[in-house]
Amino acid sequence: MMNVTQPQKDRGYIPLADHGLIGNLRTAALISTDGSVESYCVPNFDSPSVFARILDKDKGGHFSITPTVPFTTKQSYLPNSNILQTKYLNEQGVATVTDFLPRQPKSATARPLLAWLIRRVEVIRGSMPLRVECAPAFNYARSPHTTDIILDTSVALSFSSVPRGSHDKALFSSPDAGLDLDLRFIAESGLENVQEPHVQLNLLDLRAQGHKGPGVWTELELREGQAVTFVLRTPPDVKLPPQAHPTRETAEEMGVPYEKLVAGASTLRPPDDPILTRSLLRELLEQTNSYWNAWIGRSTYTGSWKEAVNRSALALKLLIYEPTGAVVASPTFSLPEYIGGTRNWDYRASWIRDSSFTLYALIRLGFTHEANAYMEFIFERVRGRDADGSLKIMYTIHGEFDSAYAIWRDDLTRDLPKGEKEFPEEELLHLDGHKGSKPVRIGNGAIDHVQLDIYGELMDCIYLSQKYGRPLGYDTWVAVRDIVEYVIAHVHDPDFSQPGFIRIVCSLYRVAIDRGIRLAEKRSLPCPRRNEWYAARDALYEEIMQKGWNADKRFFAQSYEDLEILDSALLIMPLVFFCTPADPRFLSTLRNILQSPERGGLTSNGLVYRYDVSKTDDGVGGEEGTFCLCTLWCIEALARAGEYDKVMLNKAVAMFEDFLQYTNHLGLCTEEISDAGEALGNAVQGFTHVTLISAAYNLSRMRAKVTGVIL
Repeated sequence: MMNVTQPQKDRGYIPLADHGLIGNLRTAALISTDGSVESYCVPNFDSPSVFARILDKDKGGHFSITPTVPFTTKQSYLPNSNILQTKYLNEQGVATVTDFLPRQPKSATARPLLAWLIRRVEVIRGSMPLRVECAPAFNYARSPHTTDIILDTSVALSFSSVPRGSHDKALFSSPDAGLDLDLRFIAESGLENVQEPHVQLNLLDLRAQGHKGPGVWTELELREGQAVTFVLRTPPDVKLPPQAHPTRETAEEMGVPYEKLVAGASTLRPPDDPILTRSLLRELLEQTNSYWNAWIGRSTYTGSWKEAVNRSALALKLLIYEPTGAVVASPTFSLPEYIGGTRNWDYRASWIRDSSFTLYALIRLGFTHEANAYMEFIFERVRGRDADGSLKIMYTIHGEFDSAYAIWRDDLTRDLPKGEKEFPEEELLHLDGHKGSKPVRIGNGAIDHVQLDIYGELMDCIYLSQKYGRPLGYDTWVAVRDIVEYVIAHVHDPDFSQPGFIRIVCSLYRVAIDRGIRLAEKRSLPCPRRNEWYAARDALYEEIMQKGWNADKRFFAQSYEDLEILDSALLIMPLVFFCTPADPRFLSTLRNILQSPERGGLTSNGLVYRYDVSKTDDGVGGEEGTFCLCTLWCIEALARAGEYDKVMLNKAVAMFEDFLQYTNHLGLCTEEISDAGEALGNAVQGFTHVTLISAAYNLSRMRAKVTGVIL
């Protein structure tokens, strides 16, 4: 039975799972199932938000297109696309809202990327009354702005036999945030006997809700065949000649067709500020859809669960920052890992931790262009590592030390001092947080933490790139070689993620050394300390086996110091070839993890916790849900073990298909899932989608290998 949504003046929070994601490889927007833009940062992923209703329902900022009468809703992507459609239905009519950020195929004419948020609402049956509100809240709802409703000279108007008033637009200006936005629209009718809808923009006073400037609103009574397309953008700051503003009156005076005058006027405007026409909007929609169709069409994946894999691939593509090739961990920030809790982090950066799994997913799907661009981003970080030879656990998507992000602090005019953190963490105490989950954080203070396990993931990433991608040059090899030496010199240093502990995840340190050895051998690269590398790798392996093994309970422990703590991060051991999936010690660890928390394990209802937060102090505090990432690692570990034990393979298949039920209505994944099945953490989470692709690939491969049937 479908739930009927009752329009309310004071709308609450929408569950995290009830959102879709659109993007243009620069930034992304979350759209709720009731047609509200809930999260949107301009112009880049890590820029300040202009809409953040998902973090403060009153003053976070929103752009909503919602019926004013009771309705049910359906939301879906166009097939093989990242164009989102939200459909409203009731007895009187059906309306759709189509949302996208434009992209264009490489074969398209050379038009620059238009950083426009386009929202087209149309009625396809009967009639539907709708209310549109656009209420930006600049700089995380910290900066004031002005709003003016002014004549729009950038729109080509269709002929109308009915007199109509001026065609206006809304201009939002925030000098404090250094950003302007304008909201334009085109109304149209697709039926001969139906007039274009009338659109009248009005100022919206939201000071009582805490807004620092007016929004705009309009109410539409749309009938079948009528449509209105809204375009939100940053208007170009250029002065145009009068000839660049065509009107029908001018066309009549000159005795030329209006369409010809519009075409001529467009040549006088900057390429990123064309005259807004119906044909342009249709072209942008068609080209954007063609772009996504063509991109996913390049996938070489032929295994099972192809629909889920393709959606994960399309989601992963949305997280790529095209100018540098970086992959953002998530386009959202400060969404809670536990409702009402404090684990609310900003993941709008690129994590070294994610590197090998991200590259593996891109390679396995055949997306070599994205894989090579990402590797170049990684290699730039390797070549520009810190003076002591270390790397940071994360980098901004720009890859710069003086991040553009940092200038958006309270003093917007100051210069960034030398040594300033790239991704400074701040708490935004004026925001409520999702469902009251405080504090809201931007930036991430962990950027200067020491987490030595990243070197294993980094070296595994580099090794994968050499197996399937562009060969390594000598200068880069020297930098890579220095990283291995750094790992050997610091392998027993304390890890910030467990102060005073030496984590068993130092299996990844061993991976770092092992991949360095493999690179040297397979590429015949010079390695003056080859014997020392072998000795360090083997000594570390023996050490882990002796000091990290709980002989009584028969599992690998989280740390040498406390052998009672089980950690599902250990599930990556066979995935990174630290040990075989049939190793008795690993299998015993896997079986322990698969036990319920009440029995000392970490698995609840087929979902896996990272560790028991009540038994270990990770320096953060608070509760958290089950980790999608760890669940998928568990599935892949079972699949690999299934080569030798068909029961485990069947368990992996059942667990994977059960996990897919926890993706949302669009097939998108968050970071965590609560005991009650509620999506938690930042959405959309790239690492989860990457690991889903890896699990599906290896589960399909192993099932075909064991059964002899190619699926």
